[in-house]
Formats: sequence, structure tokens, C-alpha cells
Amino acid sequence: MFDLMNSGMLGLASLAMSLLVLVIGLVLWFFINRASSRTHEQIELLETMVDLQKRQNALLRRLCEANEPEKAEPVKVAEQANEQEKDEDMIRLVAER
Repeated sequence: MFDLMNSGMLGLASLAMSLLVLVIGLVLWFFINRASSRTHEQIELLETMVDLQKRQNALLRRLCEANEPEKAEPVKVAEQANEQEKDEDMIRLVAER
């Protein structure tokens, strides 16, 4: 008689444990799926932002090219060397950190 009661209790405990694991699994699946969908939405928004930034950069580049002053006469090589020396002198004056 005890054998029948013990086997029935074991079956019931096994069923309860299976249901508990199922409920925990479903709850975990819900939160993981929710986080995944939010991440997907964020990725789509970031891709949209990148596309808009590329468009803005192209527009800015066009504006800069349109407003760019005409180039002056080519600077002589000697004058460029003097300017570079002046720039190097200025670098020497800047204190190092």
C-alpha cells in the first residue's frame, strides 16, 4: 500500500517540477524576446541616424564647395618654405604638457 502512495506522490512531484520549469522557461523566453526586439529597434534607429548623417555631410560638402572662394595664384615654393619655418617656430614655442 505504501508503494502505491509513494509512486503516486513521486509522479505528482515530478509533474509539479515539470510545470515549474516550464513556467520559469516561459518567463525567461518572454524577457529575452522582449530585449531582443528592443535591441532590433535600436539598431534600426541607429542605421537611420547614420544614413541621415551621411546625407547631411554630403549637403555640407556641397555648400562648402559652392561657397569656396576662387583660388589665388599659386604660391611660390620659397614662400611655402618660409611659412613652414614660421609654423615650426610656433610649435617650438608651445609648452609641452
